[in-house]
Amino acid sequence: MAEALTIDVSRLIDDRRINRFNVKLLVISFLFVLLDGYELTAAAFAAPYLVKEWQITTLAALGPVFSASLVGVALGAPLFGYVGDRFGRKVAIIGSCLLFAVFTLACIKVSSSTELLCLRFLAGIGIGGLLPNITALNGEFAPRRVRATLIIIMFTGLTFGGALPGLISATLVPAYGWRILFLIGGIAPIAVAILAVFFLPESLKFLVLNERSRKSIVGIVRALNSALVIGPNTKFVVQGESGYSGFQPKLLFTGRLAYLTPLLWVMFICCQMAFYFTNSWLPTVLASAQVTASHAAIATSIFQIGGTIGGLALARPLDKHGFKPVAVLFALSLPIVGSLGFLTGEVPLLMVGVFFAGFCLLGLQLGLNAASALIYPTAFRANGSGWAFAIGRVGAVSGPILGGALLAMNLPLHHVFLMLLIPLSFGTAASVAITRLSGSGFQDGTRIQATTQ
Repeated sequence: MAEALTIDVSRLIDDRRINRFNVKLLVISFLFVLLDGYELTAAAFAAPYLVKEWQITTLAALGPVFSASLVGVALGAPLFGYVGDRFGRKVAIIGSCLLFAVFTLACIKVSSSTELLCLRFLAGIGIGGLLPNITALNGEFAPRRVRATLIIIMFTGLTFGGALPGLISATLVPAYGWRILFLIGGIAPIAVAILAVFFLPESLKFLVLNERSRKSIVGIVRALNSALVIGPNTKFVVQGESGYSGFQPKLLFTGRLAYLTPLLWVMFICCQMAFYFTNSWLPTVLASAQVTASHAAIATSIFQIGGTIGGLALARPLDKHGFKPVAVLFALSLPIVGSLGFLTGEVPLLMVGVFFAGFCLLGLQLGLNAASALIYPTAFRANGSGWAFAIGRVGAVSGPILGGALLAMNLPLHHVFLMLLIPLSFGTAASVAITRLSGSGFQDGTRIQATTQ
């Protein structure tokens, strides 16, 4: 076979089948996302023990601690998005992971809520910084026809990781105390980061566009297609894209992105507001409706299971039809979420309703996470995803606050859930608009890149 003179790495990635390279990348990425999910919920499971040990009057007093990590996430996502586009996805992923590992490990030495608040804020910066870069990396290695599918499979690690602190709290905390939650949360990321140093590849598109190590480029290309003959004169290109030349937020609003970015942000905010509202207050709301504690706990688990299935169900349609299935799921969420307050009298119906509420809300969130990596070009993909994740935290923070305010007003239960129709209606409108404007399927970033230059 003759030496290849020019290799378009975008075409190389898109035209090939899924192989061991993709599977290895997906497994390592899943572990990173699982750790991210663990970090987001670990403090909540330590809270009851902290209240007792520190003689705190109520769990509500720890509310600022939980909010601190979310604020850190909102700062870390765009910060490490910049790092990822400037210095590489791998550097940003490992750096953000080690950041939250160190500050989580430090939590085992805290003796007050103020100390814990500061450490959770700093850990949150790393937690937020990991997601946009791991999303960008997987989006840049996945063939276009299954790009959303692979990213969503990776993001199911969030739900599995979020469940792990509950298992540890039930099995290990009684014997070893609450510090075991943070000890595991600190050591495990360090182990995975070390693993990533040797086995996590840098983005091939990033390496080519920014003219980085030729040796690394050749090694990755051969791992993708060992049949290619690569000689000293072989050139590597990413057709239609250019390398990093500095990032300014205005790039997110140039050309087609002038409407794609704002509409994506509206969907992120609305979805996260409804999801975190429901996820945070579902057990309390059900308990106030005389649903037994055991049934309320089961309902919360069913909500997460439904969301995981919803995300996986959305994956293939997202690859084939772009934002259309997102619009459909947003529209379906309106009657499903709105009906929850009317189902508390019938437990079987309630469980079905909670399942489909999770299917819609968490399924949408997983789908939007994937979409954030599909509409931006390589040059600022991590920045684009990072800003979307950060803006979405407005909804994540305000959702539980809104829920608490509504419960304090002693509104009828069905009124509480009906209030969620407001953000979901805005999300539906945004999803319909972005579907009409963007057409069928996602652009690969190349046309968007062309309009930003």
